[in-house]
Amino acid sequence: MRWRDALHLALRAITAHRLRSLLTLLGIGVGIAAVILLTSIGEGLHRFVLAEFGQFGTNVINLHPGRQGARGGPPGLPSTARDLTLDDADALARLPHVRHVTGSVSGNAEVRAQGRVRRSTVLGVGPQMQEVYSMRVRVGQFLPPDEAASARAFVVLGPKLARELFGSTIALGEHVEIGAERFRVVGVMEEKGQFLGIDLDDAAYIPVVRGMALYQRDGLMEIALTYDPEAPAARVAEAVKKRMIARHGREDFTVLTQEDMLATLSNILDLLTAAVGALGAISLLVGGVGIVTIMSIAVTERTGEIGLLVALGARRRTILALFLGEAVVLAGIGGLLGLLVGAGLAQLVGLLVPAMPVATPWRYALAAEGVAIVVGLAAGVLPARRAARLDAVEALRAE
Repeated sequence: MRWRDALHLALRAITAHRLRSLLTLLGIGVGIAAVILLTSIGEGLHRFVLAEFGQFGTNVINLHPGRQGARGGPPGLPSTARDLTLDDADALARLPHVRHVTGSVSGNAEVRAQGRVRRSTVLGVGPQMQEVYSMRVRVGQFLPPDEAASARAFVVLGPKLARELFGSTIALGEHVEIGAERFRVVGVMEEKGQFLGIDLDDAAYIPVVRGMALYQRDGLMEIALTYDPEAPAARVAEAVKKRMIARHGREDFTVLTQEDMLATLSNILDLLTAAVGALGAISLLVGGVGIVTIMSIAVTERTGEIGLLVALGARRRTILALFLGEAVVLAGIGGLLGLLVGAGLAQLVGLLVPAMPVATPWRYALAAEGVAIVVGLAAGVLPARRAARLDAVEALRAE
Protein backbone atom coordinates (compact mmCIF):
# COMPACT_ATOMS: atom_id res chain seq x y z
CA MET A 1 0.00 0.00 0.00
CA ARG A 2 1.31 3.42 -0.94
CA TRP A 3 1.92 5.98 1.80
CA ARG A 4 -0.59 8.34 0.19
CA ASP A 5 -3.32 5.71 0.44
CA ALA A 6 -2.38 5.00 4.04
CA LEU A 7 -2.52 8.71 4.90
CA HIS A 8 -5.90 9.03 3.15
CA LEU A 9 -7.31 6.10 5.14
CA ALA A 10 -5.97 7.54 8.40
CA LEU A 11 -7.52 10.94 7.74
CA ARG A 12 -10.82 9.36 6.73
CA ALA A 13 -10.90 7.31 9.93
CA ILE A 14 -10.19 10.48 11.97
CA THR A 15 -12.91 12.54 10.26
CA ALA A 16 -15.43 9.72 10.56
CA HIS A 17 -15.53 10.29 14.35
CA ARG A 18 -15.01 14.03 14.59
CA LEU A 19 -15.93 14.58 18.25
CA ARG A 20 -13.83 11.68 19.47
CA SER A 21 -10.88 12.74 17.34
CA LEU A 22 -11.25 16.37 18.51
CA LEU A 23 -11.07 15.33 22.16
CA THR A 24 -7.93 13.35 21.43
CA LEU A 25 -6.39 16.28 19.55
CA LEU A 26 -7.16 18.53 22.52
CA GLY A 27 -5.37 16.15 24.88
CA ILE A 28 -2.17 16.42 22.83
CA GLY A 29 -2.67 20.09 21.93
CA VAL A 30 -3.07 21.24 25.53
CA GLY A 31 0.15 19.46 26.47
CA ILE A 32 2.11 21.06 23.62
CA ALA A 33 0.60 24.49 24.31
CA ALA A 34 1.61 24.20 27.98
CA VAL A 35 5.17 23.26 26.99
CA ILE A 36 5.46 26.18 24.56
CA LEU A 37 3.99 28.73 26.96
CA LEU A 38 6.15 27.70 29.92
CA THR A 39 9.35 27.43 27.91
CA SER A 40 8.62 30.80 26.28
CA ILE A 41 8.44 32.43 29.70
CA GLY A 42 11.59 30.57 30.80
CA GLU A 43 13.50 31.53 27.64
CA GLY A 44 12.38 35.15 27.96
CA LEU A 45 13.64 35.24 31.54
CA HIS A 46 16.89 33.66 30.35
CA ARG A 47 17.49 36.35 27.75
CA PHE A 48 16.44 39.12 30.11
CA VAL A 49 18.89 38.15 32.84
CA LEU A 50 21.78 37.67 30.40
CA ALA A 51 21.02 41.04 28.82
CA GLU A 52 21.00 42.65 32.27
CA PHE A 53 24.52 41.34 32.90
CA GLY A 54 25.69 41.99 29.36
CA GLN A 55 24.84 45.70 29.51
CA PHE A 56 27.78 46.17 31.89
CA GLY A 57 30.22 44.61 29.45
CA THR A 58 31.72 41.15 29.16
CA ASN A 59 35.36 41.99 29.90
CA VAL A 60 34.87 42.60 33.63
CA ILE A 61 36.54 40.80 36.54
CA ASN A 62 35.27 41.13 40.11
CA LEU A 63 37.12 40.39 43.36
CA HIS A 64 35.39 39.76 46.68
CA PRO A 65 36.95 39.29 50.12
CA GLY A 66 36.87 35.73 51.40
CA ARG A 67 37.45 32.57 49.44
CA GLN A 68 34.38 30.84 48.10
CA GLY A 69 34.59 27.11 48.69
CA ALA A 70 34.84 24.43 51.37
CA ARG A 71 36.78 26.64 53.79
CA GLY A 72 34.81 29.82 53.43
CA GLY A 73 31.32 31.10 52.92
CA PRO A 74 30.02 33.25 50.11
CA PRO A 75 32.14 36.28 49.25
CA GLY A 76 31.26 39.50 51.02
CA LEU A 77 30.14 37.94 54.31
CA PRO A 78 32.10 38.70 57.50
CA SER A 79 35.07 36.38 57.90
CA THR A 80 38.66 36.29 59.14
CA ALA A 81 39.93 36.90 55.60
CA ARG A 82 42.02 39.99 54.99
CA ASP A 83 40.06 42.98 53.68
CA LEU A 84 40.44 44.24 50.15
CA THR A 85 42.05 47.67 50.19
CA LEU A 86 42.58 50.65 47.95
CA ASP A 87 46.25 49.64 47.72
CA ASP A 88 45.10 46.29 46.30
CA ALA A 89 43.10 48.16 43.65
CA ASP A 90 46.13 50.32 42.79
CA ALA A 91 48.32 47.22 42.48
CA LEU A 92 45.83 45.55 40.11
CA ALA A 93 45.65 48.71 37.99
CA ARG A 94 49.34 48.24 37.12
CA LEU A 95 48.83 44.73 35.68
CA PRO A 96 49.21 44.18 31.91
CA HIS A 97 45.97 44.42 29.89
CA VAL A 98 44.06 46.05 32.79
CA ARG A 99 42.29 49.24 31.67
CA HIS A 100 40.14 50.52 34.53
CA VAL A 101 39.80 49.62 38.22
CA THR A 102 37.35 50.67 40.90
CA GLY A 103 36.85 49.65 44.50
CA SER A 104 33.39 49.93 46.00
CA VAL A 105 31.28 49.78 49.13
CA SER A 106 27.50 50.02 49.18
CA GLY A 107 24.53 50.30 51.46
CA ASN A 108 21.40 52.35 52.17
CA ALA A 109 21.35 55.80 53.71
CA GLU A 110 19.15 58.86 53.96
CA VAL A 111 19.82 61.52 51.33
CA ARG A 112 18.51 64.97 52.28
CA ALA A 113 18.15 68.11 50.17
CA GLN A 114 15.81 71.12 50.10
CA GLY A 115 13.79 69.81 53.00
CA ARG A 116 13.22 66.43 51.31
CA VAL A 117 14.48 63.11 52.60
CA ARG A 118 14.81 59.89 50.61
CA ARG A 119 16.38 56.60 51.64
CA SER A 120 18.36 55.36 48.68
CA THR A 121 21.29 53.19 47.72
CA VAL A 122 24.54 55.04 48.30
CA LEU A 123 27.62 53.61 46.63
CA GLY A 124 31.17 54.55 47.44
CA VAL A 125 33.09 54.10 44.19
CA GLY A 126 36.26 55.08 42.41
CA PRO A 127 36.46 57.70 39.66
CA GLN A 128 36.69 54.97 36.98
CA MET A 129 33.45 53.26 37.97
CA GLN A 130 31.54 54.56 34.95
CA GLU A 131 34.16 53.11 32.58
CA VAL A 132 34.17 49.75 34.39
CA TYR A 133 30.38 49.32 34.22
CA SER A 134 29.72 51.17 30.95
CA MET A 135 27.65 53.89 32.60
CA ARG A 136 27.37 57.46 31.38
CA VAL A 137 26.79 60.87 32.90
CA ARG A 138 23.90 62.83 31.40
CA VAL A 139 24.64 66.20 32.98
CA GLY A 140 27.87 67.43 34.52
CA GLN A 141 30.72 65.01 35.19
CA PHE A 142 31.52 61.91 37.21
CA LEU A 143 33.63 61.90 40.35
CA PRO A 144 37.02 63.55 39.63
CA PRO A 145 40.25 61.55 40.00
CA ASP A 146 41.22 62.93 43.41
CA GLU A 147 43.77 61.30 45.66
CA ALA A 148 41.98 58.73 47.78
CA ALA A 149 43.06 60.27 51.08
CA SER A 150 41.87 63.74 50.07
CA ALA A 151 38.80 62.99 47.96
CA ARG A 152 36.46 65.95 47.90
CA ALA A 153 32.85 65.71 49.09
CA PHE A 154 31.28 65.36 45.65
CA VAL A 155 28.26 63.27 44.72
CA VAL A 156 26.75 62.08 41.45
CA LEU A 157 23.02 61.35 41.53
CA GLY A 158 20.93 58.87 39.64
CA PRO A 159 18.23 60.56 37.51
CA LYS A 160 15.34 59.30 39.65
CA LEU A 161 16.98 60.42 42.88
CA ALA A 162 17.72 63.84 41.37
CA ARG A 163 14.06 64.26 40.38
CA GLU A 164 12.82 63.20 43.81
CA LEU A 165 15.09 65.64 45.62
CA PHE A 166 15.16 68.62 43.27
CA GLY A 167 12.13 68.20 41.02
CA SER A 168 12.57 70.12 37.77
CA THR A 169 15.37 72.25 39.26
CA ILE A 170 18.86 71.65 37.88
CA ALA A 171 20.71 69.69 40.55
CA LEU A 172 24.25 70.66 39.50
CA GLY A 173 26.00 72.74 42.14
CA GLU A 174 23.35 72.00 44.77
CA HIS A 175 24.18 70.32 48.06
CA VAL A 176 22.82 67.12 49.61
CA GLU A 177 23.42 65.64 53.04
CA ILE A 178 24.30 61.97 53.37
CA GLY A 179 24.85 60.78 56.89
CA ALA A 180 26.62 63.56 58.74
CA GLU A 181 28.38 64.95 55.64
CA ARG A 182 27.43 67.54 53.09
CA PHE A 183 28.15 66.78 49.42
CA ARG A 184 28.03 68.97 46.33
CA VAL A 185 26.30 67.56 43.24
CA VAL A 186 28.68 67.44 40.26
CA GLY A 187 26.72 65.20 37.92
CA VAL A 188 23.52 63.31 37.12
CA MET A 189 23.72 59.88 35.51
CA GLU A 190 21.83 58.65 32.47
CA GLU A 191 18.98 56.25 33.10
CA LYS A 192 20.15 52.67 33.58
CA GLY A 193 17.16 50.89 35.12
CA GLN A 194 17.18 48.10 37.67
CA PHE A 195 19.84 45.45 38.09
CA LEU A 196 19.13 42.39 40.26
CA GLY A 197 16.58 44.31 42.30
CA ILE A 198 18.73 47.45 42.73
CA ASP A 199 17.38 50.62 41.13
CA LEU A 200 20.53 52.23 39.75
CA ASP A 201 18.55 55.35 38.85
CA ASP A 202 17.66 55.85 42.52
CA ALA A 203 21.26 55.81 43.74
CA ALA A 204 23.96 58.25 44.81
CA TYR A 205 27.67 57.81 43.99
CA ILE A 206 30.26 59.25 46.37
CA PRO A 207 34.06 58.79 46.62
CA VAL A 208 34.94 55.35 47.94
CA VAL A 209 36.90 56.66 50.95
CA ARG A 210 33.91 58.69 52.08
CA GLY A 211 31.70 55.67 51.51
CA MET A 212 33.94 53.60 53.78
CA ALA A 213 33.66 56.28 56.44
CA LEU A 214 29.88 56.44 56.01
CA TYR A 215 29.46 52.69 56.53
CA GLN A 216 32.33 52.48 59.05
CA ARG A 217 34.24 49.92 57.03
CA ASP A 218 37.98 49.29 57.03
CA GLY A 219 38.01 47.57 53.65
CA LEU A 220 36.29 47.37 50.32
CA MET A 221 33.33 45.15 49.55
CA GLU A 222 34.45 44.61 45.97
CA ILE A 223 37.10 45.47 43.41
CA ALA A 224 36.06 45.49 39.76
CA LEU A 225 38.30 45.91 36.75
CA THR A 226 38.10 45.84 32.97
CA TYR A 227 40.74 44.48 30.63
CA ASP A 228 41.58 44.63 26.93
CA PRO A 229 38.87 42.81 24.93
CA GLU A 230 41.47 40.88 22.93
CA ALA A 231 43.16 39.54 26.10
CA PRO A 232 41.98 36.07 27.26
CA ALA A 233 39.88 36.35 30.40
CA ALA A 234 41.54 33.31 31.97
CA ARG A 235 45.03 34.82 31.56
CA VAL A 236 44.04 38.16 33.10
CA ALA A 237 42.21 36.40 35.96
CA GLU A 238 45.31 34.29 36.65
CA ALA A 239 47.49 37.42 36.73
CA VAL A 240 45.04 39.04 39.15
CA LYS A 241 45.10 35.98 41.37
CA LYS A 242 48.92 35.85 41.44
CA ARG A 243 49.22 39.54 42.30
CA MET A 244 46.68 39.24 45.11
CA ILE A 245 48.33 36.11 46.55
CA ALA A 246 51.67 37.94 46.52
CA ARG A 247 50.09 40.80 48.49
CA HIS A 248 47.97 38.76 50.92
CA GLY A 249 50.21 35.73 51.30
CA ARG A 250 47.34 33.33 50.58
CA GLU A 251 44.22 33.03 48.47
CA ASP A 252 41.70 34.65 50.80
CA PHE A 253 39.63 36.23 48.03
CA THR A 254 37.37 35.18 45.18
CA VAL A 255 37.96 36.08 41.53
CA LEU A 256 34.95 36.01 39.21
CA THR A 257 35.11 36.83 35.53
CA GLN A 258 32.06 38.12 33.71
CA GLU A 259 32.32 35.12 31.39
CA ASP A 260 32.15 32.75 34.37
CA MET A 261 29.10 34.51 35.80
CA LEU A 262 27.32 34.56 32.44
CA ALA A 263 28.10 30.88 31.83
CA THR A 264 26.84 29.91 35.29
CA LEU A 265 23.67 31.95 34.87
CA SER A 266 23.12 30.52 31.41
CA ASN A 267 23.41 26.95 32.72
CA ILE A 268 21.03 27.64 35.60
CA LEU A 269 18.47 29.29 33.36
CA ASP A 270 18.75 26.50 30.77
CA LEU A 271 17.93 24.00 33.52
CA LEU A 272 15.03 26.19 34.63
CA THR A 273 13.64 26.37 31.10
CA ALA A 274 14.00 22.61 30.67
CA ALA A 275 12.33 22.01 34.04
CA VAL A 276 9.26 24.11 33.29
CA GLY A 277 9.08 22.47 29.87
CA ALA A 278 9.14 19.04 31.53
CA LEU A 279 6.26 20.07 33.79
CA GLY A 280 4.24 20.99 30.73
CA ALA A 281 5.23 17.71 29.07
CA ILE A 282 3.29 15.81 31.73
CA SER A 283 0.17 16.84 29.84
CA LEU A 284 1.53 14.93 26.85
CA LEU A 285 1.32 11.71 28.83
CA VAL A 286 -2.36 12.38 29.42
CA GLY A 287 -2.76 12.90 25.70
CA GLY A 288 -0.96 9.60 25.08
CA VAL A 289 -3.41 7.78 27.34
CA GLY A 290 -6.24 9.34 25.31
CA ILE A 291 -4.73 8.04 22.06
CA VAL A 292 -4.43 4.51 23.50
CA THR A 293 -8.08 4.63 24.54
CA ILE A 294 -9.32 5.99 21.20
CA MET A 295 -7.27 3.55 19.13
CA SER A 296 -8.40 0.58 21.24
CA ILE A 297 -12.01 1.59 20.65
CA ALA A 298 -11.27 2.01 16.94
CA VAL A 299 -9.84 -1.49 16.70
CA THR A 300 -12.97 -2.91 18.33
CA GLU A 301 -15.31 -0.94 16.06
CA ARG A 302 -13.41 -1.76 12.87
CA THR A 303 -12.93 -5.47 13.44
CA GLY A 304 -14.93 -6.32 10.31
CA GLU A 305 -12.90 -3.86 8.21
CA ILE A 306 -9.69 -5.45 9.45
CA GLY A 307 -10.99 -8.91 8.61
CA LEU A 308 -11.95 -7.80 5.11
CA LEU A 309 -8.50 -6.28 4.52
CA VAL A 310 -6.81 -9.49 5.62
CA ALA A 311 -9.15 -11.57 3.45
CA LEU A 312 -8.28 -9.39 0.45
CA GLY A 313 -4.60 -10.11 0.98
CA ALA A 314 -3.44 -7.20 3.10
CA ARG A 315 -0.29 -8.03 5.05
CA ARG A 316 -0.21 -7.90 8.81
CA ARG A 317 2.46 -5.18 8.74
CA THR A 318 0.21 -3.11 6.44
CA ILE A 319 -2.60 -3.22 9.00
CA LEU A 320 -0.08 -2.42 11.74
CA ALA A 321 1.15 0.57 9.73
CA LEU A 322 -2.42 1.79 9.12
CA PHE A 323 -3.29 2.02 12.80
CA LEU A 324 0.11 3.39 13.76
CA GLY A 325 -0.25 5.99 11.04
CA GLU A 326 -3.65 6.99 12.37
CA ALA A 327 -2.22 7.46 15.87
CA VAL A 328 0.73 9.47 14.53
CA VAL A 329 -1.53 11.70 12.43
CA LEU A 330 -3.72 12.37 15.48
CA ALA A 331 -0.69 13.28 17.59
CA GLY A 332 0.92 15.33 14.82
CA ILE A 333 -2.16 17.44 14.13
CA GLY A 334 -2.75 17.91 17.86
CA GLY A 335 0.88 18.93 18.32
CA LEU A 336 0.67 21.46 15.48
CA LEU A 337 -2.47 23.01 16.95
CA GLY A 338 -0.75 23.12 20.34
CA LEU A 339 2.25 24.89 18.81
CA LEU A 340 0.06 27.58 17.30
CA VAL A 341 -1.99 28.06 20.46
CA GLY A 342 1.08 28.03 22.75
CA ALA A 343 3.00 30.54 20.62
CA GLY A 344 -0.10 32.74 20.38
CA LEU A 345 -0.63 32.65 24.15
CA ALA A 346 3.05 33.51 24.72
CA GLN A 347 2.76 36.56 22.47
CA LEU A 348 -0.50 37.55 24.17
CA VAL A 349 1.16 37.36 27.59
CA GLY A 350 3.99 39.53 26.28
CA LEU A 351 1.47 42.14 25.08
CA LEU A 352 -0.70 42.12 28.21
CA VAL A 353 2.24 42.03 30.66
CA PRO A 354 5.09 43.98 29.02
CA ALA A 355 7.22 43.65 32.16
CA MET A 356 7.32 39.87 31.71
CA PRO A 357 9.94 38.88 29.11
CA VAL A 358 8.63 36.22 26.71
CA ALA A 359 10.52 34.55 23.85
CA THR A 360 9.44 31.33 22.14
CA PRO A 361 12.41 28.93 21.84
CA TRP A 362 11.75 27.20 18.54
CA ARG A 363 14.18 24.42 19.35
CA TYR A 364 11.85 23.44 22.19
CA ALA A 365 8.85 23.88 19.90
CA LEU A 366 10.27 21.45 17.35
CA ALA A 367 11.29 19.07 20.11
CA ALA A 368 7.77 19.20 21.56
CA GLU A 369 6.25 18.37 18.17
CA GLY A 370 8.68 15.48 17.84
CA VAL A 371 7.75 14.24 21.30
CA ALA A 372 4.06 14.45 20.39
CA ILE A 373 4.63 12.25 17.34
CA VAL A 374 6.66 9.78 19.40
CA VAL A 375 3.90 9.72 22.03
CA GLY A 376 1.34 9.02 19.31
CA LEU A 377 3.53 6.29 17.87
CA ALA A 378 4.08 4.66 21.25
CA ALA A 379 0.42 4.97 22.24
CA GLY A 380 -0.71 3.36 18.98
CA VAL A 381 1.60 0.33 19.17
CA LEU A 382 -0.57 -1.91 21.38
CA PRO A 383 -3.88 -1.26 19.58
CA ALA A 384 -2.15 -1.59 16.20
CA ARG A 385 -0.52 -4.90 17.16
CA ARG A 386 -3.87 -6.15 18.39
CA ALA A 387 -5.46 -5.22 15.06
CA ALA A 388 -2.67 -6.88 13.07
CA ARG A 389 -3.04 -10.15 15.00
CA LEU A 390 -6.79 -10.53 14.37
CA ASP A 391 -7.78 -13.66 12.45
CA ALA A 392 -9.65 -12.80 9.25
CA VAL A 393 -12.41 -15.41 9.70
CA GLU A 394 -13.02 -14.49 13.32
CA ALA A 395 -13.01 -10.78 12.44
CA LEU A 396 -15.57 -11.25 9.66
CA ARG A 397 -17.70 -13.48 11.88
CA ALA A 398 -17.68 -10.77 14.59
CA GLU A 399 -18.99 -8.30 12.03
